[in-house]
Amino acid sequence: MLVFLLLLVVPISVSAVNYLRDDRRGSWQAAERSSAGLLPPPSAQPDAVVRVFAARTVRWRGIFAVHTWIVVKEKGAPRYTRYDYTAWGEPIRVDGFAPDGRWFGAVPEVVLAVDGEAARDVIPRIRSVIESYRFRAYGNYNAWPGPNSNTFVQAALNAVPELKAVLPPTAIGKDFPVEGWWGLTPSGTGVFASLGGYLGLTVGWIEGLELNFFGGVLGVDLRRPALKFPGLGRIGMPLV
Repeated sequence: MLVFLLLLVVPISVSAVNYLRDDRRGSWQAAERSSAGLLPPPSAQPDAVVRVFAARTVRWRGIFAVHTWIVVKEKGAPRYTRYDYTAWGEPIRVDGFAPDGRWFGAVPEVVLAVDGEAARDVIPRIRSVIESYRFRAYGNYNAWPGPNSNTFVQAALNAVPELKAVLPPTAIGKDFPVEGWWGLTPSGTGVFASLGGYLGLTVGWIEGLELNFFGGVLGVDLRRPALKFPGLGRIGMPLV
């Protein structure tokens, strides 16, 4: 039990120190939201594109969690389309920010990158999930344990298991049960059980071994060797 508690407390403490040492404590309303330069201009990328980005969320919540969003572009389209799920305004926000923009000062990382024919094949399914998303009404958003931005992105990725996409362990809300409290993992390579997003266990070849303890994830990835810690996130091979 002591080891388990240390594996939870120490990574979160390190993440808190990192938060205190950087500039994320400033005014989030005035924080930078411009492009981080992770996407080329649409004219320079004529083929289809799918991207999932993750960035530390606003203020002290960034100690624990990231905010994720989806960007798509059909072949020949003149612009990217960005989808976020937020706590203010209409929950599903379309093109509210630069496609690869900083999330209120936090520089995003690429969680999923798909181009060309593979992207063309999955974009219609991603858009279909977004258009029919179950928690799209005002008041549905719930920062913890969900449904939140990460629940939204995970629901879209569940529709395209062939991409073998996995959200980082700091994507709190990804384990919120949208389609049942137990069953096969999104990739179909394992099983999961979730107690309303508060407690859960996932075992799968693509997803790895993950223990969800009140939103914090402890786990290990054997396919792309890495350890997973609450607060700190993934330590090892990157997702992309």
